[in-house]
Amino acid sequence: MTRTRPALLAASMGLAVFAMAGAGMAQTVPVPTPAPQAKSGQMPPPPSAAPRPPAGVPGSTAQNNVTPGAKAPPVGNKPGDPTVFDAQQRALADRISSYLSNVKTMVGDFVQVGPDGSKTQGQVYLQKPGRVRFEYADPSPIELIADGSSVVVRDRKLATQDLYPLSQTPLRFLLTDKIDLLRDTTVIGIYSDDIFSTVVIEEKHAIAGTHKLMLMFGAQDLTLRQWTVTDPQGFDTTVAVYNLDLTKKPDPGLFKINYERILQ
Repeated sequence: MTRTRPALLAASMGLAVFAMAGAGMAQTVPVPTPAPQAKSGQMPPPPSAAPRPPAGVPGSTAQNNVTPGAKAPPVGNKPGDPTVFDAQQRALADRISSYLSNVKTMVGDFVQVGPDGSKTQGQVYLQKPGRVRFEYADPSPIELIADGSSVVVRDRKLATQDLYPLSQTPLRFLLTDKIDLLRDTTVIGIYSDDIFSTVVIEEKHAIAGTHKLMLMFGAQDLTLRQWTVTDPQGFDTTVAVYNLDLTKKPDPGLFKINYERILQ
């Protein structure tokens, strides 16, 4: 039987899917960087990328002293209506859209910090359009697979599979062949500083509630360094990626979903 676990899906969506790694292997597992903070006297940006623990849970272990200034994000934008942004913000969104559209394949590593401060890591495999696989390293039993139309969250320990339409997850923005952020998504914030360029997307669903997706890119090269998903309860899941190869084509078998098992 398929179980509905929106919270698990939201946490699993907190996975960075695109980035460029520098030459050589990372010597240590990176810790996701907090989201940029507003300068004094400005409106704050959307919720912090620093994981926020629920009541009764110790604070996050993710620490970073980088708190760059950021422009206050505009609000009230709708898909196809970029008029709330100035020319510089629209140009930045166009450059990021071009970068995301040009990434076709990827193999690499990720580290994820959850709302309770817990840290997990694993490997990611991507093949556009529509296919991605996240394998969490032990002791996590989770796998997340998208095959072009659906997303399944597998729990190897519990022997369960939860199925969701790809069209109802943030992954669809990252797995499509071409994307125009201002046209195809609800962008509520575009701001930049010397370290990060950031785009914030808001997703509203009648059943799942409102999610925010914060994409943070390197200010100089515009490669995606991390992303944060904020769930309807306000809890954040943040992920950084590294050791990525954007030229290697993953094995197509990695993206297969066993639908017969789900229907049992």
